[in-house]
Amino acid sequence: MKKLFIGICALFLAIGLTGCGGGNTASDEKTLTVSATLDPHSKILEEAKPILKEKYDIDLEIKVLDDYYIFNKALDAGEVDANYFQHRPFFEGELSEHGYKIVEEAGIHLEPFGFYSQTIKDIKDIPENGEVIISNSVADHGRILGILEDAGVIELSDDVERLEATTEDIVSNPKNLSFEEIKPELLATAYQNNQGDLVAINGNYALQAGLNPTEDALIIETVDADNPYVNIVAVQEGHENDEKIKALIEVLKSDEIKQFVEDEYKGAVVMVD
Repeated sequence: MKKLFIGICALFLAIGLTGCGGGNTASDEKTLTVSATLDPHSKILEEAKPILKEKYDIDLEIKVLDDYYIFNKALDAGEVDANYFQHRPFFEGELSEHGYKIVEEAGIHLEPFGFYSQTIKDIKDIPENGEVIISNSVADHGRILGILEDAGVIELSDDVERLEATTEDIVSNPKNLSFEEIKPELLATAYQNNQGDLVAINGNYALQAGLNPTEDALIIETVDADNPYVNIVAVQEGHENDEKIKALIEVLKSDEIKQFVEDEYKGAVVMVD
């Protein structure tokens, strides 16, 4: 009976140690596990990997995912140490909706959002009653509509903050454009299949499809220091000052990584200070 009692206690102890998701980390002090989308995030991390090993003796493990709604859940559960894929409005929306115990560690880069078309070569040629395919991520809507407003295609109500704008806030739509929402990871496929007249594609998915926003987009987002859509590294609450996290940020902001991004992406990805 004594052995049985000890066995039961050990079992409950094991459950207690593995079931407390928010406080767990994915790896030991010398291993750092980061989830990222394929391009540019994972490619930037791959460039950072040997630098982390050489300077800090940290082994970087990269998990590539493509579903935006998995990343923060996995981070909150302690399945990874950090993630690198999202801009601030998406991150803030996830916190508001799910209450994840995660925080922004640092802003790293911007990816200009672009509108692409297989048939339209000039903005003045956007057709009447044209269809615009956009992300179904609400966090992107204000950004998408703001780009169209800056280009003179639509006008938004003065009563709404641009970051919060939806298609319901369009007060002038001279071309009578309609908007079709699909998952962000399907936008490049929609463009390649010649769906819609315009397709608004997130920078990372455009790069994966072989598009360069600065060269191929019909309409492109203005990138400046005030742009709120900086892509961030997020970590669990309480791990902001972990040495391996601080080392990752130092490397991502290093001159070596900045030079790599400039050479590799030629303005399609812009590092921030």
